[in-house]
Amino acid sequence: MNFDTARHNMVKQQVRSWDVINKDILNAMLNVQREEFVQVPQRKLAFADMALPIGHGMSMMKPVVEGKMLQALDLDKGDLVLEVGTGSAYVTALLSRLVSHVHSIDIQPEFIQAAKQKLKENHIDNVTLDNEDFFNFKPVQKYDCVVITGSLEELPAFVFDWLNQDGKVFAIIGQEPTMEARVYKSSDAYSSHFDTVVAKLTQPEQQHTFKL
Repeated sequence: MNFDTARHNMVKQQVRSWDVINKDILNAMLNVQREEFVQVPQRKLAFADMALPIGHGMSMMKPVVEGKMLQALDLDKGDLVLEVGTGSAYVTALLSRLVSHVHSIDIQPEFIQAAKQKLKENHIDNVTLDNEDFFNFKPVQKYDCVVITGSLEELPAFVFDWLNQDGKVFAIIGQEPTMEARVYKSSDAYSSHFDTVVAKLTQPEQQHTFKL
């Protein structure tokens, strides 16, 4: 299998055809080797239009959902981003190409350890990884953007205390069978971008988290 050709086809036939037109995002998806972030037996499926399991009952999002999420964020190159849910670290790697620095947290320590190795192998050095629980996380800095990769029934108000002035939060809100991808400027001001279904962001007692 030619991974370069498969990656190009994924971007052109799936992501681009779903109205993801931001050139920086498309270039990131062309250059980050998605096959390196899936489980080895699934590498031939890395570019398929499907969610892929990554362990602990969790899955990567479809490539089109990842692309639409990144486009909805409308990121600036100088942004400092908090990613909630490291998972496979594929989206972490994409974010690293779009912003100044990424702080990524996950409740699952195995995901964090694997992510450290994958990012090192891909020479990505503008990411900080921490084993943390979103619901009990105490940041020591503020962020330009918070990206929450698992769904929530509602967005906790404490997230807005983590933002710099004019900061924003990406969250997927709702319950199956319909969830809405939103970008919040404040607790009562958001824009709606697309519908999807993803696993819920895990509560601490569940001991695992969703992810990309």
